[in-house]
Amino acid sequence: MQWAVAIAAFLASAVEFVEAFTIVLVVGLTINWRSSLLGAFAAAVTLALIVATLGVALVRFVPLDILRLVVGVLLVLFGLKWLKKAILRYSGLKALHDEEAIFEENMAEIRARGDTVASNIQPFGVALSYKAVLLEGLEVAFIVITFGSSAASSVCSQTCGITSATIGALVAGALVILLGTLIRAPLKHVPENTLKFIVGIMLTSFGTFWAGEGLGIDWPFADAFLLGLVALYLLASFTFVIWLKQIRQHQQVLATTATSARKELHS
Repeated sequence: MQWAVAIAAFLASAVEFVEAFTIVLVVGLTINWRSSLLGAFAAAVTLALIVATLGVALVRFVPLDILRLVVGVLLVLFGLKWLKKAILRYSGLKALHDEEAIFEENMAEIRARGDTVASNIQPFGVALSYKAVLLEGLEVAFIVITFGSSAASSVCSQTCGITSATIGALVAGALVILLGTLIRAPLKHVPENTLKFIVGIMLTSFGTFWAGEGLGIDWPFADAFLLGLVALYLLASFTFVIWLKQIRQHQQVLATTATSARKELHS
């Protein structure tokens, strides 16, 4: 179970770190790197305090069954939100997430303010970098705390689970920072939409599993039943994608037919 928690935390965190890195990069290039890195570091410290305090509080004061039920429901809702976005994008009803376009948009906004590159620390740059890392990082903190605290088993305590989730998140953050530092450009080649789809499946599957355990359900085949839940949500998601594509194609045909009819009517 612990390796699965670490992988899920890694994938989910990678998505958020890519989005945060895009803003940090924009601030560094348009204002200065001192402001950008100071804001990012301050946000990282804030997030570390949140994980440390809330994680310890959950482990010490909340019964495991209640925690699994509450966390399970939250993860299902959180996962379904990501799945909804991924399904809409795959079906063509929502535009694909484009980090390069976001990068250019943020660059244009900062330049429109008239800010120029300066060597001294700029409060606006610090605040922008801090806000971006904190907002995206809060989702990472949520995943680390909920996954870690609910992953207790007979061979691993809740603290062990939080450690596994934290390791996964830290590895994801280090990898994104390393790649971003090497290329100093938006990580547009990272398949973020695919990652969000995979993470949505994992969050929903883990959430269903833990919520069931919190309700006292004894799942067949123990932890291996997670694979069955993953398969179920994958099947449901692909079914929705195919169905929505058919609806979209039908709407396009109707729109084309209506346009042709209007042209013939006016000719």
